[in-house]
Amino acid sequence: MRLRARKPSPAQLSLFDPPIGPLRVPSPPWADGELLCFDLETTGVDRFNDVPVSLALLCVRGGAVVERTVSLVNPGRRIPLGAIAVHGITTERARREGMALHRAVELIAAALVDASRRGVPIVGVKLDYDLTMVDALCRAIDGRGLPERGWTGPVLDALVLDRHLDRYRKGRRTLVDLCEHYGVTIGTAHSADCDAEAAGAVLLAMATRYAELADASLHELHLGQAGYHRAWVTSYERWRLARGLGPLDPTEADWPVARLRNAQAGAA
Repeated sequence: MRLRARKPSPAQLSLFDPPIGPLRVPSPPWADGELLCFDLETTGVDRFNDVPVSLALLCVRGGAVVERTVSLVNPGRRIPLGAIAVHGITTERARREGMALHRAVELIAAALVDASRRGVPIVGVKLDYDLTMVDALCRAIDGRGLPERGWTGPVLDALVLDRHLDRYRKGRRTLVDLCEHYGVTIGTAHSADCDAEAAGAVLLAMATRYAELADASLHELHLGQAGYHRAWVTSYERWRLARGLGPLDPTEADWPVARLRNAQAGAA
């Protein structure tokens, strides 16, 4: 006997057939796309009141730097000797060769906002420091921080991700340490362009090592890092208090941009 195929019902069609309309093409992995690697060298470690003395914004595609914006910055104040010992930029050199501080801040903010609008991630190490400084200086210029200017991320911070993905590893996690751990060669450490490029290379090396990092979307990673950072700060503060050390500033838990304290941001 010859069997006849039954005509499927409309309900079956809706369950198993692809929907009518344009097909969704999966997004390529973020590691294959454009990255904006960002770093500042500054007058000190206070992200609310110190200011940049150099900047680097590197466009990376396919693991290679294809465009560089690198400059010294005239901070409009003397650079402390302790900071000079770190990055080697003297007050005299910054005044002679650096662009005006307000111009540098506007240049950085414009690059960050443009990247955000195009969905390009900002890449670096401990970016809550650099981004908070830029945000504070933007507010000092015209009252508009990075979010008010249109910046929404995403951010990929190699330090935050490394702490989460390899949380039990002993030892320090400076950029130099991360480079050694992930097999990345860094140029002159504490030079903004070398640090920015090395941070990008570390992140790409991490994506090769950790499938969960490479496969995640930028949106998932951005939201996840806020939680990873907060959890690390909570754990670190607990460790400090157990040893009789003081608590952390509450803004340390903010990521990627810390809310301004009552103190005024550095003058622009």
